[in-house]
Amino acid sequence: MINRDRLVSTFLELVRIDSPSGQEQEIARHLTAELRSLGLTVERDTTGNIIARLAEEGQPILLNAHVDTVHPGRGVKPVIEDGVIKSDGSTILGADDKSGVAVILEVLRVLVEQDLAHPPLEVALTVSEEKGLKGAKGLDLTRLRAQEGIVLDSGGEIGTIVVSAPSQDKIRAVVHGKAAHAGVEPEKGINAILVAAEAITAMPLGRIDEETTANLGRIQGGTATNIVPDQAEIEGEARSRDERKLEAQVQAMTEALKKAANRHGATVEIDVQRSYSTFKLSEEDGIVRRAVAAARTLGLTPALVPSGGGSDANIFNAAGITTINISAGMEKVHTKEEQVAVADMVKCAEFLLAILEGIE
Repeated sequence: MINRDRLVSTFLELVRIDSPSGQEQEIARHLTAELRSLGLTVERDTTGNIIARLAEEGQPILLNAHVDTVHPGRGVKPVIEDGVIKSDGSTILGADDKSGVAVILEVLRVLVEQDLAHPPLEVALTVSEEKGLKGAKGLDLTRLRAQEGIVLDSGGEIGTIVVSAPSQDKIRAVVHGKAAHAGVEPEKGINAILVAAEAITAMPLGRIDEETTANLGRIQGGTATNIVPDQAEIEGEARSRDERKLEAQVQAMTEALKKAANRHGATVEIDVQRSYSTFKLSEEDGIVRRAVAAARTLGLTPALVPSGGGSDANIFNAAGITTINISAGMEKVHTKEEQVAVADMVKCAEFLLAILEGIE
């Protein structure tokens, strides 16, 4: 049923449209026209998300993918080698998450053209997912009636079903020291960069356990080599699928900052913000059960897995929409080596179609 060539053509067309986070206007216009041509009702909310509907009667299922990409994602030139789609090496490919978008479009086309039975569908194509799930967070969920959803935004073998993902806390700290001439009287200064460095070395970072990770991704401070820096900023994060572990990890990181500041007579401002919250589904949840059954009917091996990353599924689950995240075949995402196999996109489309056909 899935039109392989059309699916590939759609994906290639999408990745050639520049859509870095925050600049999704062109691809939104393109997708709005495509969805309307299939007979869906389409609107855009104030955040820029696309909300489309196919059939209104009955309980709908939510389909989701995001349209934005990370950098460097402008001027993507896709190439196909041995059935695998890559970029020319100068940019990312954009399979994260345009493979998911392309699969959704192909499945909608098949449903409409072949007049197949299916539940009502609500399609949410979100913006700025790569900037902390901003699109999904800004989505007016009162516009949605769905109680179950399927996100197409993960990797792995087709048949992989993400049923758990972590909470994430963002940590921003500003260390305040004291400026002084670095050559004449450095002892009168308090080096804010040194304080930050000592704090960082005292923090547990990286893989903490099977559920918990932590990272510091940005540090900056100082103005010149001959001035003892009076300020340093660091930004990081902690994630865990266990809220108690996350709380302990964040406390360890903030305590390291406070202790280092106290040792040197510096001060530190710390801001911790929740980015998204964990979800955990079971084999008994209806959408999980139906996805497992659909995978088996296609001869796929269903794998219920936890993820270390967040997705729009975190936001939907937090809002009471029981949502799984399935693999669209993407590999090596956020790198110039990103790729997706054509066969995997086809299998993903077949998988999604089978899930929808199995819902009464």
